[in-house]
Amino acid sequence: MFTKILIANRGEIACRVIKTARKMGIATVAVYSDADRDALHVELADESVFIGAPPSRESYLVMDKIIAACKQTGAQAVHPGYGFLSENETFARRVEEEGIVFIGPKHASIAAMGDKIASKKLAGAAKVNTIPGYNAAIDTPAQAVEIAKGVGYPVMIKASAGGGGKGLRVAYNDKETFEGFTACRNEARNSFGDDRVFIEKFVEEPRHIEIQVLGDAHGNCVYLHERECSIQRRHQKVIEEAPSPFLDEATRKAMGEQAVALAKAVNYQSAGTVEFVVGKDKSFYFLEMNTRLQVEHPVTECITGLDLVEQMIRVAAGEKLAFTQAQIPRKGWAMECRINAEDPFRGFLPSTGRLVRYQPPAQTMVASMPMPENGGVRVDTGVEEGGEIPMYYDSMIAKLIVHGVDRNDAIAKMREALNAFVIRGISSNIPFQSALLAHPKFISGDFNTGFIAEQYPKGFSASAVVHQQPAFMLALAVAAHRRRLGRAAGLSGQMPGHEYEIDEHFVIEVIDAEGRRQHTPVSVLAEGRTFTVKFAEASLVVTLNGSLRDIAVHGDVGGKPFCAQIERVGLKYRVTHDGTALEAHVMSPRAAELNRLMPFKAPPDMSRFLLSPMPGLLVDVAVQAGQAVSAGERLAVIEAMKMENILLATQDCVVAAVKASRGESLAVDQVILEFR
Repeated sequence: MFTKILIANRGEIACRVIKTARKMGIATVAVYSDADRDALHVELADESVFIGAPPSRESYLVMDKIIAACKQTGAQAVHPGYGFLSENETFARRVEEEGIVFIGPKHASIAAMGDKIASKKLAGAAKVNTIPGYNAAIDTPAQAVEIAKGVGYPVMIKASAGGGGKGLRVAYNDKETFEGFTACRNEARNSFGDDRVFIEKFVEEPRHIEIQVLGDAHGNCVYLHERECSIQRRHQKVIEEAPSPFLDEATRKAMGEQAVALAKAVNYQSAGTVEFVVGKDKSFYFLEMNTRLQVEHPVTECITGLDLVEQMIRVAAGEKLAFTQAQIPRKGWAMECRINAEDPFRGFLPSTGRLVRYQPPAQTMVASMPMPENGGVRVDTGVEEGGEIPMYYDSMIAKLIVHGVDRNDAIAKMREALNAFVIRGISSNIPFQSALLAHPKFISGDFNTGFIAEQYPKGFSASAVVHQQPAFMLALAVAAHRRRLGRAAGLSGQMPGHEYEIDEHFVIEVIDAEGRRQHTPVSVLAEGRTFTVKFAEASLVVTLNGSLRDIAVHGDVGGKPFCAQIERVGLKYRVTHDGTALEAHVMSPRAAELNRLMPFKAPPDMSRFLLSPMPGLLVDVAVQAGQAVSAGERLAVIEAMKMENILLATQDCVVAAVKASRGESLAVDQVILEFR
């Protein structure tokens, strides 16, 4: 076994590998860029080596620097994590040539699976299901019909040079194939100057389901069941779970056996993932193989009880797998939510900056440690409170993982954990995750890869989520206010006869974006930490635990436990629960009466300005003062989290002034241009 390994990565996955190495008694070496000098993975590792400037192409992607760090520290092996160099065949080969062990598959296996065309040919040779189709150009409509019959309806007729939805038809019968072929050829010729058309099987209501495999250097290979990864936004996974609510035992076994057959065909020696697209009829077809550890590996660890990082290290050290296929359990249900630094209410734009508050929910499971009997909550992260989310890398803050006895238990645990996850200073996608978990179709397991696009066609907004119990949200606000007044009344040193007295009657004011006021009169009776909140037609009994400074408040309502976030913002209380937020002003009836007379201050009109929609680096300003621009014309480019975001003019206008310069780091809503 190795005595020291280097982790050629950063953030969450570097911290995850360090935990397992520490358990195994292996010393660890971290590498870091300028942006990560104070990062958690550097703090946790036994040693650390500086490897360059913040952009990954100057640090984490420079093979020579990683190899030099291994030699400098005497690391015998390197774990690549995921992303960066993890699936780089050249890096794996160079590491091996330098006498360092690559904790992952052999470079030949990476190369074989990295080529999409070659990998599908290999899959076909290994008798793995691939999407049926005819990939040569088709000459006539009649030939197209014969091919479609052979493939089996429905089929997809696609222009070879297609894109943007042009030259694409789905056909369910001979007539639609005949007509669709001609239409596709014409569209392709007119749009792309290339009329070649091919046909492949159309997978209806597709799901993305992947099989975790594990192979050693002694010819042993097993599958560790499946992960359901169909909840995706723009092809990026959002929620993953294991097992899949869709598969039956026969399909699960068939997919697992085919994944193992493919892994054996390339002599696969490590943890890897074979991805399939699965149709509504449970037909399944090979997509690709990821020759690395997946982001979502914790859900597999939960249901099997195996530490996948440990297995990778043991296999790399030459050990045999210590179990057979029949000995791999499948216990309970696990889910993972990716907590990202992005603003779901601004089109999921990146959000960088300092974590002013970072308080994850209480953890009862820890990566690399044995699974608790009744499951629980685990947080894999690479950040801590006060840390910085830099603009140079991906947007992941943490992975929130839960394990329950069944799917409903896992959903309930996840919703509660999301309610308790406090992140301030930057925006996160927690409200969106909460909304997804509350969606009836998700709860029933009735979804596919198009779920998010279908359910939120105009994007995600606060109005897209309505709390099931609005009175509960109001009750929390008024109970929190009454609790704060109770502390004020109990302060010592008050003048005798003039002590602070609390009336039991209040009015809760909520103002919408247009300035419309909603007033709800309530009365509150307090007994210690328990508050009976009486509305006109109902009452709720709320108990609040913890201290007044806690943002994540645990308690119970009507005898049922809950966790919500309550904080005082100016004179108001902001209450957040199950993905919805409420700002309420709690006051006396007389104050509410006077407050009605106050004019509503509308937000200033900022239509004359181009504002930065996110924090980021201004890499280009494409216009200058005095220039007339047309709607749709490029104005500026902002780089954040490995993505370039192009800002376009929404209407014809003239640039009055340029307020920010190229190379400047922008804050959210900072003015870039002024128009006239």
